[in-house]
Amino acid sequence: MSPIVLVDGSSYLYRAFHAMPPLENAKGQPTGAVKGVINMLRSLVKAYPDSCIVVIFDAKGKTFRDDIYPEYKAQRPPMPDDMRPQIEPIHNIIKAMGLPLVVIKGVEADDVIGTYAAQATVLKIPVVVSTGDKDMAQLVNEHVTLVNTMTDTVMDPQGVIDKFGIPADLIIDLLALMGDKVDNIPGVAGVGEKTALGLLQGIGSMDTIYGDLEPVRDLPIRGAKKLPEKLAAEKDNAYLSYKLATIKCDVELPEQVQELANIAPDNDALMVLFEDMGFKTWVKALENGDNGMSPSSGPAAGTIKKPVAQAIETDYQTILTHDDLQRWLDKLQAAELFAFDTETTSLEYMDAQIVGLSFAVKVGEAAYIPLAHDYLGAPEQLDRDEVLALFKPLLEDNTRHKVGQNLKYDAHVLRNHGITLRGIAFDTMLESYVLNSTASRHDMDSLALKYLDHKTTHFEDIAGKGKKQLTFNQIELEKAAPYAAEDADITLRLHEALWSELQTLEQQKAVFDQLEVPLIDVLTEMEHHGTLIDGNLLGKQSIELDKRCKELEQQAFELAGEEFNLSSPKQLQVILFEKLEIPVIKKTPKGQPSTAEPVLQELAQTHALPALIMEYRSYAKLKSTYTDALPKQVNASTGRVHTSYQQAVAATGRLSSTNPNLQNIPIRSDEGRRIRQAFIAPAGKKIVAADYSQIELRIMAHLSNDEGLLQAFSLGEDVHKATAAEVFGVGVDEVSSDQRRSAKAINFGLIYGMSAFGLAKQLKIGRGEAQSYIGKYFAKYPGVKTYMDETRAQAAEDGYVETLRGRRLYLPDIKSSNGMKRAGAERTAINAPMQGTAADVIKQAMINVQQWLDSSDFDAAMIMQVHDELVFEVAESQLEAFCAGVKQQMESAADLAVPLLVDVGMGDNWDEAH
Repeated sequence: MSPIVLVDGSSYLYRAFHAMPPLENAKGQPTGAVKGVINMLRSLVKAYPDSCIVVIFDAKGKTFRDDIYPEYKAQRPPMPDDMRPQIEPIHNIIKAMGLPLVVIKGVEADDVIGTYAAQATVLKIPVVVSTGDKDMAQLVNEHVTLVNTMTDTVMDPQGVIDKFGIPADLIIDLLALMGDKVDNIPGVAGVGEKTALGLLQGIGSMDTIYGDLEPVRDLPIRGAKKLPEKLAAEKDNAYLSYKLATIKCDVELPEQVQELANIAPDNDALMVLFEDMGFKTWVKALENGDNGMSPSSGPAAGTIKKPVAQAIETDYQTILTHDDLQRWLDKLQAAELFAFDTETTSLEYMDAQIVGLSFAVKVGEAAYIPLAHDYLGAPEQLDRDEVLALFKPLLEDNTRHKVGQNLKYDAHVLRNHGITLRGIAFDTMLESYVLNSTASRHDMDSLALKYLDHKTTHFEDIAGKGKKQLTFNQIELEKAAPYAAEDADITLRLHEALWSELQTLEQQKAVFDQLEVPLIDVLTEMEHHGTLIDGNLLGKQSIELDKRCKELEQQAFELAGEEFNLSSPKQLQVILFEKLEIPVIKKTPKGQPSTAEPVLQELAQTHALPALIMEYRSYAKLKSTYTDALPKQVNASTGRVHTSYQQAVAATGRLSSTNPNLQNIPIRSDEGRRIRQAFIAPAGKKIVAADYSQIELRIMAHLSNDEGLLQAFSLGEDVHKATAAEVFGVGVDEVSSDQRRSAKAINFGLIYGMSAFGLAKQLKIGRGEAQSYIGKYFAKYPGVKTYMDETRAQAAEDGYVETLRGRRLYLPDIKSSNGMKRAGAERTAINAPMQGTAADVIKQAMINVQQWLDSSDFDAAMIMQVHDELVFEVAESQLEAFCAGVKQQMESAADLAVPLLVDVGMGDNWDEAH
């Protein structure tokens, strides 16, 4: 007979909470205990596939033991704040798993388990109790066994004797005599575990002991001679403790043990709960038919699909004849809007060649035109050059509106075939990003699941993974065509879903129409043009950096007294915290001493090795990321480096640069500036760099309407000097360079929501002194303080903040019960409108400048955007006029209450120009 399994859910909860790292979902809710408990239950289900598994939790409120003894469990700390909100999700998931969940008021989970175990014993039903609680050993008999899943141990009657030295029927006596500090059971004063065991092993039960105390004196126990007096004096406590330690086995229950049964899992409910908790692996497994509830669960058991909001019949066509091609071309030319996608040979946009095109004009109807599938046995396809020539007028027609997902990539690929994509009206990636930049990732697969309840075919599903992954041209048409057609169809469906919401939000719609969509063409042009670098110069710097890294390695070995891998966190932990015994100031989520950069920065103030490690890391990173890597990223056809600017990554609206990242090259270090010197102008041209001056502070002046800041910027004063004069109590002309530097840290630190603690750390001063500086700052600029307070309050009410242009940044943690998360969201609420507005301003500037260049005779090109800076290649003969013009274009990109100022420089390389 399969046993009934009784799970001590409360024991599971505490064990999981303390064992798991502090996980959180996208909303900032703690999820570690949820994952730990459910993971243990899933394992239990698979270990006992034919058993009824019942999960029992403690109920809220007092129990009968509190009435007997008010001090019972009185010294136990309250439930941790992050544990409490995890109980309800755990209960909900258990119910969805189909497992009976039992919570009875007035008693503990132990009592419910004891009652079920007693009922099962009478009926001779085998019972397994899954717990880590030693008190449960009192329930063990020939029908009841304990299992500890954490230690993988099983305790039957002999196991109790082996562990405790007494049989199960004396466990209550043991607890009564020795007491229990955790539960505040008093026991007998002066009697510990060894003495209690000696009494029970030498005489027998507590009743027997108290029936005649004299034999106690003769036991081979330390202090036995005086023990009878102690026992006599503590008799009341002993029997009170016996009552408290006894698990109640006659609780009134809604169902008897023989009536308990598992039911079928509710996979739909599990899907919703797993997604809400952010358990992506379990979501994916559930989508593939594995609900984790049986050893054989998987696709063979039947595919479990997420509920579909609307069933849509699809008609996906593969175009292999000229007649079908012409029919679709006519259909596209007649459409007000069509979705469009390319399938290519590579994700590298400068090298990618078209393998096929897909289109959709209405939901559910799409076509794929294969043009270059070259696997063995591929069917005869239409000629690629001929088809592209036919489609070129349509794709280049600005009046024929297109929608796509990340159309900048498709524009690049078409350009490789001599086609300039025009008429981009919508991009679903950007629609999602403008609607809510933080709600999800903005790739098609994520968006389809979020907005359409549709699981798309992933590329890996048809191409495989890893080194054996096929390129699209190698994929059989039977798989490739439906995949490609689905891309176009889902794009159209996503657009309909997203646009219906976006067009109701006037300001956000304007951000999409006026900034994000026009920027696609600007970025495409800039990326395609690329940047010229001096590979030889970078090669020389690599050699020098390598030499310096080796010198630092040797110095580190000397300080450590042994050789070790400076890039290995584990080896560094051993050296710093075990061998050198440097105090641990922070731990990783897994409990290991942290060697992250902020930790090393703090340790470097008092220890030489951490400072040296930081220097080594900085040089090693420059070498691997830039001086070694950049020359390898020069495109063979153009001789230039081509980055990708991501529009839908940074939550605030800022662009990010990848492959290579050109936005993180240090500007303040000599080595960083040397890398910038390798970004050079071609013959006959110069590099021009145009950089907004203190743009975020100017935006703060505008947003806060603070009179002091407005006046300082309007009069062209040095704001950092003005702040320093106020904070340090000196005249503006008397401000030292160190004082100005400190004031600059205050100005920028406060707009990033920096606390007195953070400022003290940055300026290396006392917290009280830092708080005094902040007080003086707000006394000079009271409008800033008012703005910050009002912004925090408004953000908490709305759940988001906005830029001047109306771009929204949602703050899911603004009402988090986690204080650190909430404080972080409040800092973001203050800074995001400034950083986001600055991002909007430079995007508008890029659009304006490109339009100006397109309509002028300047021999110039925008080649890079780095935060608040634009970089150009400009013909030497046109430098003066260009610099004046670009300054005017950028300074007029926004209408603020204070002037926007742009600093323009020029040189043979980027470093000289900045």
